[in-house]
Amino acid sequence: MTRTGGQILVDQLVLHGAELAFGVPGESYLAVLDALHDAPLRLIATRHEGGAANMAEAYGKLTGRPGICLVTRGPGATHATNGVHTAFQDSTPMLLLVGQVARGAAGREGFQELDYRAVFGGLAKWATQVDSAARLPEILARAFSVATSGRPGPVVVALPEDMLTETAEVADAVPFRPAVASPGAQELARLRELLAGARRPLAIVGEGGWSAQAGADVMAWAQDNAVPVATSFRCQDYVDNSSPAYAGHAGLGMDPALARRIAEADVLLAIGGRLGEVPSSGYTLLRSPVPEQRLVHVHPDPDELGAVYEPELGIVSGPGRFAAAARALAPAGAGERAGLLAEAHAAYERNLREERELPGALQLSAVMAALRERLAPEGILTCGAGNFTVWAHRYYEFTRYPTQLAPRSGSMGYGFPAAVAAKAVHPDRAVVCLAGDGDFLMTGQELATAVQEGLNVVVLVVNNGMYGTIRMHQERRYPGRVTGTDLVNPDFVAYARAFGAHGALVERSEDVAGALDEALACGRPALLELRVDPEAITPRQTLSEIRAAAG
Repeated sequence: MTRTGGQILVDQLVLHGAELAFGVPGESYLAVLDALHDAPLRLIATRHEGGAANMAEAYGKLTGRPGICLVTRGPGATHATNGVHTAFQDSTPMLLLVGQVARGAAGREGFQELDYRAVFGGLAKWATQVDSAARLPEILARAFSVATSGRPGPVVVALPEDMLTETAEVADAVPFRPAVASPGAQELARLRELLAGARRPLAIVGEGGWSAQAGADVMAWAQDNAVPVATSFRCQDYVDNSSPAYAGHAGLGMDPALARRIAEADVLLAIGGRLGEVPSSGYTLLRSPVPEQRLVHVHPDPDELGAVYEPELGIVSGPGRFAAAARALAPAGAGERAGLLAEAHAAYERNLREERELPGALQLSAVMAALRERLAPEGILTCGAGNFTVWAHRYYEFTRYPTQLAPRSGSMGYGFPAAVAAKAVHPDRAVVCLAGDGDFLMTGQELATAVQEGLNVVVLVVNNGMYGTIRMHQERRYPGRVTGTDLVNPDFVAYARAFGAHGALVERSEDVAGALDEALACGRPALLELRVDPEAITPRQTLSEIRAAAG
């Protein structure tokens, strides 16, 4: 069958299981838009490519399948780089499809021309260009495979506009199947040996390639073997936080008790993650290149093993395959670690329940308590980046996967587009975004997308009138010398109503529950502006205390 390149492309997306895509339309890929008109593939047109890219990344986190983002050349592609960077750092499968100048204009600095292999070479797992419509099935099959195999990540494919309009007679590919490694018998036997002699073991789970079954298998193995399990930065939903084996979140604002547990572990098992800067507290909890802990590192990409820390035992495996194999092993050394799980979980619960009264009539801990009470286990909580997220990471409990969308890349503006994508994927679930005032306004225009598409998300905008994280660091390093971190904000309630969304102001803790109930039940997108005291900068310290300690 003879088809245009645009039609071949869309047919491949559908063949490989895509049912949802995000993007901003552009003249460079009109042939793709035309093919989408009759395709069983829904396109959500966003108000900015940064929003579209973050939505596609969130889709990848939620489904384990590549999120699809369609953008035009030049500015469209560069606007989308934040989502690609997040997908890379967060190990999320994603495809960025970029309209490109016509082949005859290539190399002449045509209108909005970029060399996408060069631009995205350091941001993506693979960046390529399709110069023949007949090769689209081959290259798209490889793109899906690369995005999902090994350590998942983003792939960028440039599409010259004249290639998309040319015709070709070519067969479709077959649906892709990601390549997944499994642990060997010898490695599993060595793991049992290490655990048999361990007295203070700890496992840390995180990053890409996860599943609900992997979480269930890990926690069953952990309870059988008396190994506490912590979650890496913004990966709390990977395991049931109510499990007696759960030890807490190795993220920003980490509980000092958990930090000590990591540093003092005799056997440390990293499953799926890289033990990056945040869970290692700036690479201080483990010594590089050879940690004092006996490190067992399980990762689907062999290049990650030994990249920072030399493991005593490196296992190349997908986290799901490893978790299933470990669960099937006979327990080792559990009898020598009586009380270890109870001690670790009690420390987690103590950190969860402890609250300090901070300045202001509205306490963010009360907001998180109201969310815990109202969101069902399958409810989805999203965040962007900023000090406000520390409350979410400390005071919210996750029991199912996947129910958290937050950027391990630390990208501001992520949370609200992620919430919109989550509602598109799971329209029957409650979706709540916790955003800072500076964080929200980076992508707040996607309220228009939520209203247009009927995606009834709730966003809680924590308004303290500043870029709080940077103010905190300023006061620690240059006390009293504030530059660039004050914000003059709009009336967020009026802002929401201007888009056709529900808007309400909350200024007291006792008003949170009622306002949240109304927002969740209003039948349209909703925004609650939470006015908090600027002094309430972290759950443990006020801004004045940070300044005084620095001075």
